[in-house]
Amino acid sequence: MLRSAVFDHLSLGVADLERAGAFYDKVLAPLGYVRLWRSTRGIGYGPAGFVGEAPLALVQTGAEARAPGPGFHLALAAPSRGAVDGFHAEAMAGGGVDEGPPGIRENYEPGYYAAFVRDLDGYRLEAVLHEPVEAQSDEPG
Repeated sequence: MLRSAVFDHLSLGVADLERAGAFYDKVLAPLGYVRLWRSTRGIGYGPAGFVGEAPLALVQTGAEARAPGPGFHLALAAPSRGAVDGFHAEAMAGGGVDEGPPGIRENYEPGYYAAFVRDLDGYRLEAVLHEPVEAQSDEPG
């Protein structure tokens, strides 16, 4: 049984559930997330085999759906550089907006490989891989 250790779930309000579902089906696949459930109100995504409430759910709110507030940012863990690259490519192919192509972000940390996009409803998404960086020492070698 797989469970999220940090949070139970996160819901994003979307203007068009079918459109958002088609986008997220493709964008989340490289990261290993699959559609776990679908109802008239929403779609839930998580890792295959996840039990319980989906960690990420898209909830249709129609006319009440609003773009997220300033500073909203959802970072999703990626298993590899290829997954980050695939996430970005699928988002671009699906109508997302490029907010930063795949690459190392030295300003965050030396092993921070990430890509940033905006989805069809204005949410800022990131796929990130924290690569191990060999420990450096100030001690003479």
